[in-house]
Amino acid sequence: MSDTRKLAAILAADVVGYSRLMGEDEAGTARIVRERREAATPIVHAFGGRLVKTTGDGLLLEFPSVVAAVECAIAIQKLMAERNAGTPESKRIVYRIGVNLGDVLIEGDDILGDGVNIAARLEGNCDPGAICLSEDAYRQVRDKVGESFTDLGEKELKNIARPMRVYALNPGSESGVRPPSAPDKQERPHLSIVVLPFANMSGDPEQEYFVDGVTESLTTDLSRIHGAFVIGRNTAFTYKRKQIGCPYGQKT
Repeated sequence: MSDTRKLAAILAADVVGYSRLMGEDEAGTARIVRERREAATPIVHAFGGRLVKTTGDGLLLEFPSVVAAVECAIAIQKLMAERNAGTPESKRIVYRIGVNLGDVLIEGDDILGDGVNIAARLEGNCDPGAICLSEDAYRQVRDKVGESFTDLGEKELKNIARPMRVYALNPGSESGVRPPSAPDKQERPHLSIVVLPFANMSGDPEQEYFVDGVTESLTTDLSRIHGAFVIGRNTAFTYKRKQIGCPYGQKT
C-alpha cells in the first residue's frame, strides 16, 4: 500500500527564549505558555486549523488554506502583543511563526515530511514576533492578506537540500514589514550588531541551555533598538564553539 499524502498549509510556532524563561521560573513560565496557547485555540478553530501536536514551547498546526494559516498567524501574533502589554520584556511570551505550503505524509493524526520540516526551519529563522513564509506560501497570499511583506532573499535552511526564498511580515509593526527602499546617500549608516554565542565556563553541560538563553535574550533586546540591524540568532549560532579572530584568542 502506498503512503498517504496530501497538500497542506503548515504553521509551526515556538516561544522565543523559552530555555531562559524556564530556567528563571519553570512553573510560572509553563503556566503562562499554557494560558497563551489556550487563548489562541479559538483563533485556530475560527480559521479552520487543526492542532497536530505540541512541544514544551511549540505548536504544529495544519490548515486547508494558506490564506487561513497566515491570517491565523497574524491574529495570534497580535493577541500575544496585546497579552504582553504591561509585562516586563524579560517576562514576555513572544512567538516566532513559520508557514509553508507543502506535500505531507499522513501518519495517523500526525503529519510528516519536508513540508513540515520547512515550516519548522522558517520559524527558526524568524525575528521575535514575526512570521516567515516560504515562496510557495507567499504566492498564495500576496494579494489576499492586508499586510506588507519583506523579501528576505534565498536562505539556507538546516537539513533542507536547496536554498529557499523566504518572505517575512511583522504584524506588531504599524503597517507590517515593508520592503527596504534604496539607501539615501546622505543617510547615516545603520548600526549593525551580532551577538556571538556565550561560552559555558562552568564545565557543567546542564548549564548549556542557560548560556544559549542569555545569547538569545540579548539578541532579542538589541533588535528593539530603532535603526539597528541585528544579525539573527541562527547565523550567530553557527559560530558556537568555533575559534574566531578576536584579540584575546578566546573561543565562543
